[in-house]
Amino acid sequence: MTASGDPSRPPRSLVASLPGRVPGLLLCVAIAAAATVVGVFAPVVGPALPAIVIGVVWAVVRRPGARFAPGIATATKPLLQLAIVLLGARMSLTQVAAVGLESLPVMLSSLVVCLVAAWLIGRAMRVERNLRVLIGVGTGICGASAIAAVAPVIGAAAAEVSYAVSAIFLFNVAAVLIFPWIGHALGYDPHTFGLLAGTAVNDTSSVVAAASVFGTAALGFAIVVKLVRTLALIPITIGLSVVEARRNGGTERMRPWQVLRLVPWFLIGFLLVVVVNTIVPLPPPAVDVLSTLATFLIATALAGIGLTTNAGAIRRAGWRPLVLGAVLWALVTLTSIGTIQLFGMNG
Repeated sequence: MTASGDPSRPPRSLVASLPGRVPGLLLCVAIAAAATVVGVFAPVVGPALPAIVIGVVWAVVRRPGARFAPGIATATKPLLQLAIVLLGARMSLTQVAAVGLESLPVMLSSLVVCLVAAWLIGRAMRVERNLRVLIGVGTGICGASAIAAVAPVIGAAAAEVSYAVSAIFLFNVAAVLIFPWIGHALGYDPHTFGLLAGTAVNDTSSVVAAASVFGTAALGFAIVVKLVRTLALIPITIGLSVVEARRNGGTERMRPWQVLRLVPWFLIGFLLVVVVNTIVPLPPPAVDVLSTLATFLIATALAGIGLTTNAGAIRRAGWRPLVLGAVLWALVTLTSIGTIQLFGMNG
């Protein structure tokens, strides 16, 4: 009997593949490290955008060879999923419930408007389906994390992911510069501005930057709103999984247990970490370490996504997806402000 037939040992193919993943992983980690340094000196940008930009530039100048592919694939999926799980260390069930109830009208209205507009306006503009979905969930939920989580569900190509992430971050940077001015002009107190930033700015680093510019008192609430908003990934991912299953030939009605199997493991892991942190709260230093690790893993994953960019495919996508992103960003902002005013949440 060969070693591969021994059930007590890992498959030879898995063991043999581990060394092959090292070059690609090291490249992604190196880019993430450089992006982290950029983020330290330019907190408005954060590490995520530089990571994908460096990756894209690298891919355009000299696309990584085949020996880097296994490690890059590991960075773009498993590491990102692990990062999402680690983000749960910053939350408790009490926070989820309290912030969720208060911010629910704003989050739901902006999310519905964004997703409906992405589909209708995107179709009218003849934006390709996958890009419509990616830009829609990225703008409506949580930026690059949502895009990366949904991409494998809909079978999006690396070029589509890169384009969507770049568009989302472009408007997030603009939001950091514009939102504090809007908040002061509307007379928002820190609590209300935290609600606006948490629902209308997508990337966590940009939410932190915008809230910090407005005033440090807005920061805590803005972060919690942003992380609660991330939970919308669960129903959206399930819904997209069901739609994709039907589009790919599935005709039978899905049973509840089949729907549960569609829930990505990392979202379940995220909720489990929240539950554990509620029962046995993690000390602040541990939370800081896990949050920093999650941020670095996200940068590593986005570096990998950038490295797989197909510049020709992005050129073929044209200007329409970028315009769609701008329209959705404006709609989410206006909807959030309008809902805050309608429900009398403005301080």
